[in-house]
Amino acid sequence: MNTDVLVIGLVVGCANYLFRYLPLRLAPARAQPGLKRGKAALLLDSIGIASICALLVVSSTPVVMREPDKLLPTLAGFAALALCFYRSKSIILSTLLGATAFGVTLKLLMLFGPG
Repeated sequence: MNTDVLVIGLVVGCANYLFRYLPLRLAPARAQPGLKRGKAALLLDSIGIASICALLVVSSTPVVMREPDKLLPTLAGFAALALCFYRSKSIILSTLLGATAFGVTLKLLMLFGPG
């Protein structure tokens, strides 16, 4: 087995685990008027962003390893995804904004980058 695949799998697995575990330990459950929410609700709320981030890492790592110039657009997409989710708690809006940030950054680098 290729060690790169093993390392990528371990990194993605650890990140996915931490995305699910840390909200339970660090954040209080969000209270809504008239609705009791516990740790299970907080855990379920964090599964969406954990899945999207895990998919982002798994799908972009081979591309970035082959073409290092795609690292900046990937990081821009991840930053937009994380910031939007932190502010809005909407996985749909966060995913769309992350993909848009990736595409715009990649296009700008192709237009104005070296070469």
